[in-house]
Amino acid sequence: MTIQLPGPDGRLRSYEPRTEPLALAPGAPFTSRTVFSAAHVVADPFADVSPDSPAAVDWDATLAFRRHLWSHGLGVAEAMDTAQRGMGLDWAGAADLIRRSAAEAKAVGGRIACGVGTDQIAGGSLVEIRAAYEEQLALVEESGAQAILMASRALAAAADGPEEYLEVYGHLLRQASEPVILHWLGPMFDPALEGYWGSPDLDAATDVFLEAITAHPDKVDGIKVSLLDAQREIDLRRRLPQGVRCYTGDDFNYPELIAGDEKGFSHALLGIFDPLGPLAAEAVRVLDTGDGAGFRELLDPTVELSRHLFQAPTRYYKTGVVFLAWLAGHQAHFSMVGGLQSARSLPHFARAYELADGLGLFPDPKLAEDRMKNLLALYGGPSDRS
Repeated sequence: MTIQLPGPDGRLRSYEPRTEPLALAPGAPFTSRTVFSAAHVVADPFADVSPDSPAAVDWDATLAFRRHLWSHGLGVAEAMDTAQRGMGLDWAGAADLIRRSAAEAKAVGGRIACGVGTDQIAGGSLVEIRAAYEEQLALVEESGAQAILMASRALAAAADGPEEYLEVYGHLLRQASEPVILHWLGPMFDPALEGYWGSPDLDAATDVFLEAITAHPDKVDGIKVSLLDAQREIDLRRRLPQGVRCYTGDDFNYPELIAGDEKGFSHALLGIFDPLGPLAAEAVRVLDTGDGAGFRELLDPTVELSRHLFQAPTRYYKTGVVFLAWLAGHQAHFSMVGGLQSARSLPHFARAYELADGLGLFPDPKLAEDRMKNLLALYGGPSDRS
């Protein structure tokens, strides 16, 4: 049996779905790398909401997906951009998500780190921005989770130069009770963050970023770099103070960055590890044995899918992540908070299905095939040919 999938040129092509998934069972904890999956949220499809309404979340399905990730040994990076922070999930929803997920992590023994930002305000003075960060930092620490200091749209708009970034981050790092992860999210993920750290010149911005870290190395567990530039990440991690980790956020080049070289390696905090969770976990366990080639053999073939999901405009990668979660049976519907399921085209979804199916990511390939056919029929196209 084949399925007819639309290509980018509008023409249909035949694809024969696989019949067996990869056999990927939970295993031992990781020993060589610390790995987080930035996890998506599951919308409540029956909520009566409008585009301006607060997000309606299906909490049972959302927390079940986090248990799925923890069962494979992955940490959960909560309330990050993958969870649609600033793209459908407001601070009130994010705060609820943090509290619920942190409690669930404690109950099952899962590792969790949560995003701290300023999205409860649209803008303001540096004093107001600092206070917004402080409010979120306090909530995350009270929940028992590790804090991830995310980039702030408000700070990007208000700061006049590098000194003001250093002042705000220095204050927050002094205040943090435990070491945090600093997150540098590039403008390809959020255009409002252009010129972060006080300059559109990435070399100059990197120097400021490093200055913030070296002033408080005891308060920085690590950095998450999401610039989609492998060499820049390598150069940056070689300049980090001893003991400060680099968590790759590069969804284009993650296998080589995690594998590392003779001078070091990156840990991982990745949105692509939401759909790749079990396969990524298996690859890291292979790496734990010292088998770098085996690690690359498992993970390199996933890059084509990741590059497809994260293609420009990159910030809409969340749509593909949730689409694959639906096909994989982790949720009963393909709807998203803020209606973001409309952000990608049918040919984009078709290619994502084909690539994910080819990797064996779907626990039930027949379910994924049937759901893909239903989506094709919803769009008014032919769903299959014998």
